[in-house]
Amino acid sequence: MGKITYTLAAAAVSLALAGCSDPAPTQSAPSETTSPQPQFDNVLLQEFQGPYGGVPQFDKMQLADIKPALEEAMALNMAEIEAIANNPEAPTFENTIVAMERAGSALSRVFTYYGIWSSNKSSAEFREIRAEMSPVLSSFFTQITQNEALFARVKAVYESDALKALTPEEQRITWITYNNFARNGATLDGEAKARYAEISKALATLYNQFSTNVLADEENYVTYITEDQLGGLPQSFVQSAAAAAKERGQEGKYAITNTRSSMDPFLTYSTNRALREQVWRTYYNRGDNGDEFDNNAIIKQILLLRDERVALLGYDNYAQWRLEDRMAKTPENAMDLMMKVWPAAIARVEEEVADMQAIADAEGADITIAPWDYRFYAEKVRQAKYDLDSNEVKQYLQLDKLREAMFYVAGRLFNFEFTPVTDGTVPVFHPDVKVWEVTDKDSGKLVGLWYLDPFARQGKRSGAWATTYRRYTTFDGETTVLASNNSNFVKGANGESTLISWDDAETYFHEFGHALHFLSANVKYPTSHSGVRDYTEFQSQLLERWLTTDEVIDNYLVHYKTGEPIPADLVVKIKKASTFNEGFKTTEYMASAIMDLLYHTTDPNTIEPDTFEREQLAKLNMPEEIVMRHRSTHFGHVFSGEGYASSYYGYMWAEVLTADAAEAFAEAPGGFYDEALAGKLVKYLFSVRNAMDPAEAYRLFRGRDAQVDALMRDRGFPLPQKED
Repeated sequence: MGKITYTLAAAAVSLALAGCSDPAPTQSAPSETTSPQPQFDNVLLQEFQGPYGGVPQFDKMQLADIKPALEEAMALNMAEIEAIANNPEAPTFENTIVAMERAGSALSRVFTYYGIWSSNKSSAEFREIRAEMSPVLSSFFTQITQNEALFARVKAVYESDALKALTPEEQRITWITYNNFARNGATLDGEAKARYAEISKALATLYNQFSTNVLADEENYVTYITEDQLGGLPQSFVQSAAAAAKERGQEGKYAITNTRSSMDPFLTYSTNRALREQVWRTYYNRGDNGDEFDNNAIIKQILLLRDERVALLGYDNYAQWRLEDRMAKTPENAMDLMMKVWPAAIARVEEEVADMQAIADAEGADITIAPWDYRFYAEKVRQAKYDLDSNEVKQYLQLDKLREAMFYVAGRLFNFEFTPVTDGTVPVFHPDVKVWEVTDKDSGKLVGLWYLDPFARQGKRSGAWATTYRRYTTFDGETTVLASNNSNFVKGANGESTLISWDDAETYFHEFGHALHFLSANVKYPTSHSGVRDYTEFQSQLLERWLTTDEVIDNYLVHYKTGEPIPADLVVKIKKASTFNEGFKTTEYMASAIMDLLYHTTDPNTIEPDTFEREQLAKLNMPEEIVMRHRSTHFGHVFSGEGYASSYYGYMWAEVLTADAAEAFAEAPGGFYDEALAGKLVKYLFSVRNAMDPAEAYRLFRGRDAQVDALMRDRGFPLPQKED
């Protein structure tokens, strides 16, 4: 199982089961190993079958199997844990830490299927099971982290003289394991330990309810429009909206679904301002409609319970506890980074709004720019300032060609080759899912498989994410990687090419960066795959930079009808406009990141979420033309689980690393395809996962720490003033 995952898996389960927007956390449930396993009748428990070291039997999964499979897998895992905890031999790295790494393979397999139902093909029936099992799973993991005999053995190994003789990776996973127990209630006694378990169980239920409410608002609120309301919308979007309406039994109408991939282009192009406002309010009011799916009271309960739980451990607030083992170390450090960038971001927004208002006034619109106008008039400014039409750019951004571009980049940097698996030997959970075999180009050695589930559909959570069904380890026999990317692109109608926006193309590359992080791993133990939240987005953010390289632009950005390459003058416009609308993008993200930290450093007894959000943003001088990227009531990163709680700032922390590393490639003799630097990229930033301290790994790559000035240059912001 990878013993670190006993608490991480609890968090990962709440996230995977509840879902969160944007890139999903890289932690997964316990790691599949090659250890001999019992024979099972339930397919969800069975060892993966078939080629490639075995693959999940997605074609045989049945919802009725999930609850008994979880119950049996937990019982098996608990027996393994009890055997380790009660081993009469003196604790050693092998009989304690490695034994825990080996435990829980059956449960890992069940989680693979559980995550598919939760994120990719949810249903009312599954949500009932999830609501029932979430607190059960939480209690199970808490029982393990509070096992006194087990913790005593882990502590003995961690404090032993023999630790120094272990490899660096073994020393690190021992530290991670000890720290994970110590920070999650293992040191508590009596009533405090019991209360800790009660709180964790209650939180699991609340996380599930929060995400269920958001999904309900995404599914229940669909804006249907008619042909006379299509003004300004691109034909590709119109066709997709018609298909979405037909899928929902509303043939002849056009469906604007309550997801970002539908909302964003509608707000960008629709000339109907009243409809723009309706779609905007529907999207940003998810979880905040004062009905049975309202999340305000749930947020309050979550904050109170988190605060009480960390108080049992001696911390002043939740953020202090959460960031202790992250790169930022303290909430003050994280907030300090935010505050270095925030003034420049909102100043840029003021400039952007002035440009928009000028166009609106010149057109005689007689309006004041409102949040539902921002995207619409930003597009007009883009065209006026840079003669750049986003819809024109979109004609050259075909989903399939972009996938080929990602394969090209992976080949140049990682030496990977991707070959489609079309012989039916790898089962999938939906016809849209495709699979590729990944091999080393030189040796032909099998690396693993890459699954792609690209399209939006009912029952699939919004956003984009990456995950694994099996990760690379060698401690119990070498394993092949099973990695997956999942998106919510609106499928092209009638078999036509799926066209996406530039932002979506960046997200596509971003999520593929996570997959490459999985596929390039070269570690021995499952625990080495545990992520450091304010570091784990760095690798994927960095991969976005290859979208704008000449090799990708010249060969993969071709017109979806004519096949003609993107015109050189259009490329110049794209690059010239690279920092356009950066105020909007930075401010909407940072508002969410700052609010996350404020929620977890403020006495929760004084917080009423709806009021707190408004008041704190007002204190920050939040531009009234912009809202948080994730408003509190649908902020799944933070309230559907704990992976990103107090850690949403991590994207910005990772952006500092990204901008700094990108400058290294820009300065290299071979540019972004420089072989020597690419080798260091793979060796120090991708393959080591968490087997090495992230700060040390980055210094080995760059020769120094990252500098925030690179981020400011990257976004076209003035550099922060140096203190005297």
